[in-house]
Amino acid sequence: MASLAAIRDRSYRLRLAGLRREIADLMRQFPAAEVWLFGSLARGDWDGFSDVDLLAIALTASQANNLADALLGNGIADDVIALTQDDWQCFRNSTDPYWRSIGNDAFRLDQP
Repeated sequence: MASLAAIRDRSYRLRLAGLRREIADLMRQFPAAEVWLFGSLARGDWDGFSDVDLLAIALTASQANNLADALLGNGIADDVIALTQDDWQCFRNSTDPYWRSIGNDAFRLDQP
């Protein structure tokens, strides 16, 4: 009989694998872009009511917005923040507690 921790770990791995598959299909349309997971799922303190929070990062604001729209339109995420790559680098290394927290916990979903 599996422990609750083992069941939770398996569920987490399956959820991330599903997100990665969905994003991989979408990223063919956005080859230079990145998708980062943040929030409770990225931190690992999620529950059954947690939403999927993503960062859509691209070279330009227009590309980032288009990627964010595609992520939302395909039902992959509940919340998406669109950023340029330059803005993401500035924000994740800033002293602002909000962005520092996101920068510490976030990881890329469009890479293995």
